[in-house]
Amino acid sequence: PKSVQTGKGNGIPQSLAMTDLLYTEKDLVTSLKDYIRAEENKLEQVKRWADRLDSLTSTATQDPEGFLGHPVNAFKLMKRLNTEWGNLESLVLSDTTDGFISNLTIQRKYFPTEEDQTGAAKALLRLQDTYNLDANTISTGDLPDPEHQRANGNQKYFEFQLEKQEKQDETAEKETQQQDREKRDTTQKKKKKQSQKSFSLIPERKKYEMLCRGEGVRMTSRRQSRLFCRYYDNKHNPRFVLAPVKQQDEWDRPYIVRYIDIISEAEMEKIKQLAKPRLRRATVHDPQTGKLTTAHYRVSKSAWLTAYEDPVVEKINQRIEDLTGLEMDTAEELQVANYGVGGQYEPHFDFGRKDEPDAFKELGTGNRIATWLFYMSDVSAGGATVFPDVGASVGPQKGTAVFWYNLFASGEGDYSTRHAACPVLVGNKWVSNKWIHERGQEWRRPCGLSENE
Repeated sequence: PKSVQTGKGNGIPQSLAMTDLLYTEKDLVTSLKDYIRAEENKLEQVKRWADRLDSLTSTATQDPEGFLGHPVNAFKLMKRLNTEWGNLESLVLSDTTDGFISNLTIQRKYFPTEEDQTGAAKALLRLQDTYNLDANTISTGDLPDPEHQRANGNQKYFEFQLEKQEKQDETAEKETQQQDREKRDTTQKKKKKQSQKSFSLIPERKKYEMLCRGEGVRMTSRRQSRLFCRYYDNKHNPRFVLAPVKQQDEWDRPYIVRYIDIISEAEMEKIKQLAKPRLRRATVHDPQTGKLTTAHYRVSKSAWLTAYEDPVVEKINQRIEDLTGLEMDTAEELQVANYGVGGQYEPHFDFGRKDEPDAFKELGTGNRIATWLFYMSDVSAGGATVFPDVGASVGPQKGTAVFWYNLFASGEGDYSTRHAACPVLVGNKWVSNKWIHERGQEWRRPCGLSENE
């Protein structure tokens, strides 16, 4: 078994460690049953002894002199008192707990700490707050059905809302006369501005929680109509000319695309297999020191895989390069992360801001120009990637990957890419990501002429 200590009590330990604990507890139960059987066997021997002597002494005390007049009876009495009662004492005093206590002592070093238990309690509170769950729902375990409309990342619900909105727009256009159209458009623009203003005034934490619940997604039907899906070969890349990949637009500003069936089941299992022995508390870059450190706002376990460790990792890196057209030699290693129940990563930027000049100084490869994120598991409920500033939500879908640029072509940071990983409500979330850096992209993504280009 592996220790489940998280380093800081911030969440329920990841599913891998929790699975180990299940088997640890199962082993302890087996050991406990062995102890019970040993105790029962000991008590059965004592009981038989007591029953035999009870019958014997009852008969003997009816006529003590007559009983002891028989020389054999007298000898047996002395033998019992001199030897057999001593053996009984040894039996009663024998300790059958050794095996169980020894096993318990060995396994105890793998037990969660008080800090871990506190962290698990915090995770439950976090889930309760984020998903608006009452205490009774949490305590009874009656969590929302993943297919419920309010469940996070529910595509059917979003499609239903979009279709409903489109129908309302069509009905309004038919019923409205030409002479009222200009007035209506003016009114709609005012409402839109008011809506945008009111949304921008909502605290980021509130926006984040709303999006995690599937609320507050800000994609109008008009903008939705401009999002497409396509077969993509990245300008006739030789590896994809005969077998282009499926690409679909997830969001327009910032532009986020998803690649469907982009990583195979065998590849995902291999990546998990390589990562599991090395999973440690996930870290973030400290903007002051430029070094990696743990943070309370990132609750997961992660591991880093280098290209030379296994051909699968090298193959995946090459696939990312072929589809993005970006250089991978200066990118960070493939990071694999596992989020258990309550696991999250609160709103953050992937790129270093101007007030963080030393964010990636040690790497010497410039800022993080883009992010590639594989989803390597489906999540029953929760676990979406959300962008609070723009009201975007991207649900985890096994075998897919999403990609976006963190920097404009000018090298300026795109602040609309501030994003977060919602807490996992039910299930287990596996992802792997590639942070791509500026160096080596000079000819692959030339600098733009304007700041926000």
